[in-house]
Amino acid sequence: MKKLIKQIMPLAYGQYYNIYTLIAPKKAAESAFHLFCTVRKGRVQPQQADYLDQAKLNVEEVEGHKVQSYHWPGNKETVLLVHGWESNTFRWRNLIKKLREADFNVIAFDAPSHGYSTGKHLYVPLYEKAVNHMVKKYNPQHLIGHSVGGMTIIYNQYKNPCPDVEKMVTIGSPSEFHEIMQHFQDILKFNNRVMKQLDRYVLDRFGFRIDEFSTSQFARSLSKKGLLFHDKFDAITPYHASVAVNQNWENSTLVSTEGLGHSMHQDDVNDQIISFLEA
Repeated sequence: MKKLIKQIMPLAYGQYYNIYTLIAPKKAAESAFHLFCTVRKGRVQPQQADYLDQAKLNVEEVEGHKVQSYHWPGNKETVLLVHGWESNTFRWRNLIKKLREADFNVIAFDAPSHGYSTGKHLYVPLYEKAVNHMVKKYNPQHLIGHSVGGMTIIYNQYKNPCPDVEKMVTIGSPSEFHEIMQHFQDILKFNNRVMKQLDRYVLDRFGFRIDEFSTSQFARSLSKKGLLFHDKFDAITPYHASVAVNQNWENSTLVSTEGLGHSMHQDDVNDQIISFLEA
């Protein structure tokens, strides 16, 4: 029964928006966007609390959100960690162990609406505001982002170039916003009229069209050293996303893996990140 409900609910949303756009297109688009951005997972779980609580740093104010930051002190360069969708800082625990052993100074934070941070929604322009706040306040030399976190650090460096950033690492990150929105449409089965209204809403609110938001295009402006990881069989974000970014990012290297999945917590990946930062 639960499985049947899970199958029916997205289709019901799709039909709802198909009709709603005929009656009130702007309100329908706003409602659909809010549904797209709603965060359902990623809050701190009991088994994660002890680890995170001992490293709490500050509560940052970003765009009306209270954003929890963390600090693991070290004597070498500062590294900023940016997690992915429906996750939190705990996902970095394996890499943090390696970074601490190498004596890096580690800063991390929970995205708006994730972990200990407040809110219900997340979208890349909001995440970019949070990343920019952290970059300005803590002046990291290195940025590491997983999934949408990787997408966000590239967008932030494109929009708010920081000369002090030296190296950037992305792990299993998407590239094209239109592919993400196409996936959203495929799940809900709403029609192209709804998508057109969503495109108009995004343009009015953020100043770009859905197909104009492209990490692979933003990467053309990057002069930093980049290291990209992506598994060829990643079931969450397509491998071709990092291939496209790598092709346009002049000073970047793509590490292609097979069978490591989307999260990439493995020692081999983390060891390569440490070697890249130390080089």
